[in-house]
Amino acid sequence: MNVFKYLSTLAVPMIILIIVIYGCIEKQKVYDAFLDGAKEGIEIVFKIFPTLIGIFIAVGALRSSGILDLITGAISPVIALFHIPKEIMPLVMIKPISGSASIAVATDILQKYGVDSKIGFITSTIMGSTETTFYVIALYSGAVGVKKTRFALPAALIADLASVLIAVVICSFLS
Repeated sequence: MNVFKYLSTLAVPMIILIIVIYGCIEKQKVYDAFLDGAKEGIEIVFKIFPTLIGIFIAVGALRSSGILDLITGAISPVIALFHIPKEIMPLVMIKPISGSASIAVATDILQKYGVDSKIGFITSTIMGSTETTFYVIALYSGAVGVKKTRFALPAALIADLASVLIAVVICSFLS
């Protein structure tokens, strides 16, 4: 066990050393390349910052306004047909928008129903098998300047829905 701890402590410095040695062998200006990369990274942060602020504000408004409970109540007859527990619906609706907000929702669900309950299993499976779809599409397409995400969004949302349905089926079968 100490070997792994020692190796993990050395991993990052060794990678940096390998990059510097490789750059010297290839006769590259390693520090200048690092500065160019850092400058490019800061430019990307400034490009995506408005998108991140918009997403955080939207998620905060959804969580604090009670809209999630209203939507869950409205679609409860439909989700009952698929045997989806209504307790996980706030997570299902938030997860495609924000990872951090979905962690907070999942934590609330796990504290309320327990980690070893059927709802806890489904919640954990959804957290591991779905993606923050809107966040990823907005962030990555905004970073590279893609304007047309017309086909990516429906495909990603269908994949998220399939993940939720499969999580419910498998966890219901196993618990």
